Amino acid sequence: MARKFTVKPVLRVFWAHTKHYPLAVTWLFVGRTIGVLMSIIIPLYYKQLLDALAASAPSPAIVGVLFHILLIIIALWLVRWTFNRSSSFANTYLQPKVMNDLSQTAFKTILGNSYSFFTNNFTGSLVRKITRLSRSYEQFVDQIYENVLPLVITLVGICFVLFVRDPMLGTIFLVWTVVVVGFQFAIAGWLLKYNVLAAAKDSEATGALSDAIGNDITVKLFGGFSFERNLYKKVSDEVARLRFRGWSSYEVVNLIQALLGIVIEFALLYAGIILWTRGVITIGDFVLLQTYVIAAIDQMWSVGSAIRRIYESFADGTEMVEIMNQPVEIVDAPNAPSIAVSAGAVEFKDVSFRFLGDRPVLSHFNLAIAGREKVALVGPSGAGKSTITKLILRLHDLQEGEISIDTQNIAEVTQESLRNAIAFVPQESVLFHRTLMENIRYGRRDASDAEIIEAAKQAHCYDFIMATPDGFHTFVGERGIRLSGGERQRVAIARAILKNAPILILDEATSSLDSESEALIQDALAKLMEGKTVIAIAHRLSTVMKMDRIIVIEGGAVAMTGTHGELLSHAGGLYKKLWEIQAGGFIENDIGAV
Repeated sequence: MARKFTVKPVLRVFWAHTKHYPLAVTWLFVGRTIGVLMSIIIPLYYKQLLDALAASAPSPAIVGVLFHILLIIIALWLVRWTFNRSSSFANTYLQPKVMNDLSQTAFKTILGNSYSFFTNNFTGSLVRKITRLSRSYEQFVDQIYENVLPLVITLVGICFVLFVRDPMLGTIFLVWTVVVVGFQFAIAGWLLKYNVLAAAKDSEATGALSDAIGNDITVKLFGGFSFERNLYKKVSDEVARLRFRGWSSYEVVNLIQALLGIVIEFALLYAGIILWTRGVITIGDFVLLQTYVIAAIDQMWSVGSAIRRIYESFADGTEMVEIMNQPVEIVDAPNAPSIAVSAGAVEFKDVSFRFLGDRPVLSHFNLAIAGREKVALVGPSGAGKSTITKLILRLHDLQEGEISIDTQNIAEVTQESLRNAIAFVPQESVLFHRTLMENIRYGRRDASDAEIIEAAKQAHCYDFIMATPDGFHTFVGERGIRLSGGERQRVAIARAILKNAPILILDEATSSLDSESEALIQDALAKLMEGKTVIAIAHRLSTVMKMDRIIVIEGGAVAMTGTHGELLSHAGGLYKKLWEIQAGGFIENDIGAV
C-alpha cells in the first residue's frame, strides 16, 4: 500500500524553528513585498511619461512635467532598491540561524533515540537525513523569497491595476492566472510522491555507499567489488529513474506554460486594440500592458521550477521530520531523579524480555548480585549474557519485571545518571576519530591531562601511545582504525579506569589481546575492580576463575551458580562440559605444537 505524504509535518517543523526570529521574518516579507510593489507602480509612471510625450509637442512646460515624472520614477527605483536589499539582508540573517537550529534539533533527536534505532539504520543514511533537512529549509525559503512571494504580489498587483484600467483587461488576466497557477500546483502535488520516493532511494543509496566503504576490507578479502558496484548501481539507477520521471514531467509543464504565455500576450493586446479604438485606453497603456505581460510571464516561468523545488524540499525534509515525530522508544519517567549508587547491588526481579517484541530472550528471569560482588556470566553463545548487560544499561526496556540498583528501579531514574554509574568495556571497542587524549578523556570529560596519563599507564597503553608520532595527540582514525584491536581495547580500558564508576561491566574485555597484553590487562583490571560491583562476560573460562561467583546462563535462565571449584564438582554440569571442551582444546594444541 502506497504511503500518503503530506507537507504539513515539514511545514510545522520549519515554522517551529523560524518563529524564534520574528523581526527577521517580518522584515523579510515586508521589505520584499514593498520592493515588488514598486515594480508594479513604476510602469504606471512610464505610461504617464509616454502619454505626455505622445500628447504634446516639445515645450518648456512639457519638459518640466517630464522631468517631474522622471524624478518620481528615480525615487521609486531607490525605494525598490532599499527595501529589496534590506529584506535580502534579513533573509541572509534568518536562513543560517534556522538551518543551524534545525541541524541541532535533528542531531539531538537522532542521538536521543534508543540502541535498537541505531541497529536498524545506516549511519550514512542518518547523516544524510540530518544535512538534507537544513538544506531543504534553505531551498524552501529561497523559493518563497525569490519566486513565490514576488509572484503573488505581482499577479495581485497587475490584476488590481488592470481592473482599474478596464474590467475586460482585469478579467482576462485573472482567468489566465487562475488557470496557470492551478495547473502548476496540481502537477506539483501529483509529482510529490515521486520526489519523496527519490529522496528515500537517495538515502538508501547513501546507506549502500556507507556500508560498502565502511566494510572495504571485507569487500577486498571476499572479492566483493563487482557485487557491491552492482548493488549500488541498482539503487542509484532507481534514483535516476525517479528523478527523470519527475523532471521530464516538469518539462512538459514548461511546454504548456510557454504556450499559455503566448495566449495571454495575444489576448491582452487584442483586447487593448479594441479598447483603444473605443478611446478607453492610450498608447501608454500598451506599454503598460506589455510590461505587465513580460513581468507575469517571467514570474510564471520561474514559478514552475520554484514549485518543483519547494516540493522537492518537502520530500527531502520528510524522512528526518518523520524521525523527529516518532516517539522515542526509551524515555525517562516524568520528573525522574538521578540514581544514587552506594553499594552497587543489582537485582533482576521476574524479568521477561523479547527481542524485537517477539523473540523471547529472558523469561521470568531472577538474579541478585550483591554490592561490590564480582560475578562472571558464562554460557554458550546466544544464551542471553550480553542481553543481561544491555538491560542493566537500559539499552532496551523490559516487557515485564524490574531491574534495580541499590533498590532503585532503573526505569524510574534518568538514563544519563544510570549510565554514568556504570563503566562498560565492550568486546569490540569503537573509538572516535579524535586524539588518544580525547578518546580516553571521554570516560570523564573534566579529567586533567595528568589523570588521563595515569589511566593510560594503568591500562598498559602508555608505552604504545608514546611510540606514536604525536603521542597522546595522535588521531586514531575513523572508529579507531589506525590502532590494532588490542590497542583499541586498552584505550577503552583506560577510559573505564578514568571513569571509575561504582559498577563495572566487562564484555569479553580481553578477547582482542595477545597473551602478553592479556596478562598486563588482567593486572590492570584487578586494580580497577577493587571496591566495585563487577559483571564480566567471558567465553574463555580461564579469565573468570578468581571471580566471587560464576553464573552459568543457558536458554535465558540461570542454569548453575557457584565458584569455579564448586561448578567443576558438578559432574555432567554445563560449566564442567564447557571447561573440559576448552581445556581439551588447549591440551591438543600443546601436543600438536610439540
